[in-house]
Amino acid sequence: MDIFSKIAAGEIPSYKVAENDEFYAFLDINPLVKGHTLVIPRREVDYFFDMEDDELARYQQFAKRVAIAIKKAFPCKKVAQVVLGLEVAHAHIHLIPMQSEADADFRKEKLKLTEEEFKEIAAKIQGAFA
Repeated sequence: MDIFSKIAAGEIPSYKVAENDEFYAFLDINPLVKGHTLVIPRREVDYFFDMEDDELARYQQFAKRVAIAIKKAFPCKKVAQVVLGLEVAHAHIHLIPMQSEADADFRKEKLKLTEEEFKEIAAKIQGAFA
């Protein structure tokens, strides 16, 4: 079981923002901006495009609902969707609230947030998702 599967199963703590039977969304612990969220399938699949078409469609629909909640919780111009990452062999979507494209620059220094800040951010997105 990979680290993201352990997070979705509750074996590793996370700041959950949304979930259903197939997908799980939680705050990135090294966020670019407040509200930076990861959305994963519960099923272990390494490559985004290895997913079946119907599963990929449901994944995108779930991510869209999370993005709408992020935009409500953290008013921004758009919520970026970025699919990248080789460090964890588990498909994942980054959802990043943006005021400018610089907000989605993965080369910039990550935010250092307290546990309380993470909890507040997660609660705001959860409330907007409900």
